[in-house]
Amino acid sequence: MPLHCQTTADPVFLNAATIITRKKIKFMSISERLFGTDGIRGRAGEFPLDAQTVYRLGRALAREGRKNVVIGRDTRASGVWLEQALAAGIESGGGEVQRAGLITTPGIAYLARTLNFDAGVVISASHNPAPDNGIKIFSARGLKLRDAEEDEIQALFMEDIARLDESILVEYSAPELLSAFDEELVERYVQFLETVPAGGSLKGLHVVLDCANGASSHVAPEVFSRLGTRVTRINCEPDGRNINFQCGALHPEGLAERVAKEEADFGVAFDGDSDRAIFADQNGTILDGDYVLYILGKQLRDEGRLPSRTIVGTVMANFGLEKALRREGLTLVRTSVGDRYVLEEMLRGDHNLGGEQSGHVIVREYSPAGDGIQTALLVAQVLSSRSMTLDELARGLEKLPQVLVNTRVKEKRDLSTLPIVSDKIRAIEKQLEGRGRVLVRYSGTEPLARVMVEGEDAAEIEAYAHDIIESLQRVLGEES
Repeated sequence: MPLHCQTTADPVFLNAATIITRKKIKFMSISERLFGTDGIRGRAGEFPLDAQTVYRLGRALAREGRKNVVIGRDTRASGVWLEQALAAGIESGGGEVQRAGLITTPGIAYLARTLNFDAGVVISASHNPAPDNGIKIFSARGLKLRDAEEDEIQALFMEDIARLDESILVEYSAPELLSAFDEELVERYVQFLETVPAGGSLKGLHVVLDCANGASSHVAPEVFSRLGTRVTRINCEPDGRNINFQCGALHPEGLAERVAKEEADFGVAFDGDSDRAIFADQNGTILDGDYVLYILGKQLRDEGRLPSRTIVGTVMANFGLEKALRREGLTLVRTSVGDRYVLEEMLRGDHNLGGEQSGHVIVREYSPAGDGIQTALLVAQVLSSRSMTLDELARGLEKLPQVLVNTRVKEKRDLSTLPIVSDKIRAIEKQLEGRGRVLVRYSGTEPLARVMVEGEDAAEIEAYAHDIIESLQRVLGEES
């Protein structure tokens, strides 16, 4: 049968049937990793998120031994056809698939670890824009796969590139499928979330929920409403293209304005797959993950649920958080950026609370996965039980000014081999010694270099950050 693969200028929406058959895909050397720091990420319709690659990934997953798989996705239109290709591959490899449809990433992690699944797979690019997509794989324990497990799947994937010779029909995106979900599976997750607040009630609270037109749009409002909370919804109308667009955890300014206008108790902005949450207090002040770790850390300590008296953060955590926790008799341990690294340290040290400034927060007694809705429920419970406002709970944490700037790069070279960049960083570190920090790293999911400078003087650190960005652009910029 001849290959017929519809391609358009916009691969986000593909509405025709497509036949996947033997076709050369982008060459991958055996040393090149298909997986990044958080699964597979890219632009939908392009390698590694073209139908052929995703189909072969599904086959490799099943051949590696994960035969019974639950698949979920966020609200990107491309998620529908990617789900079709992945499911077809799993079934071709001898596996079985149950489709949860539209559900959050932590929702799939929950289903994978509580039902009889060998793996849970989420089709999502998290906080990235709609043209992007990604694939995250969870084990039967609800944990992201270890590097060795990903390597085994990739080895089987590479075998298929050389020898696969078969055809499979995949039905691509139908608009009516965008919001479809398995009611029984989603209800199991909703019922779990209802158990998070002690006492099972949040009556008397008024919350504004910004669901980023993403996977939490049909879950978060339902959970809060069942718990007696008055809910104001914004950005809960996904159309396949508007996920994360000027809303959600990356753009919480609209949430903050709405909270102040509605005179709500607080607001929460989730990202597209709802594994992170950013808050706004009753005055419209935005509070990131550092504040959440501070608030929940004190609460868990007081309840005897933080036996190690240690909280796991990342190198991005503000130094003000470290000082505030120290005053409370708590210790902050830092890891590399990424919730998988936070969880690894939590498991190694048997710690109950960890997270990132970006809003990923893990409370191990509930889940090994970062869950934005769970985080929001725990913060709401603290407000309710202590009869305090969110800004009162956050007092005591005074952050140092921190500047975060990104720049696109054409390649991710070792910074120590770039004298223009490394010399600039060392000079600034010397200027800030004892009163600030510099962190320069590459994004694990995008072609970006991220620069963070922290110090006592906002104007000074902003100038330093832009000096480093300029040096990066000189040697790694796309136009250099």
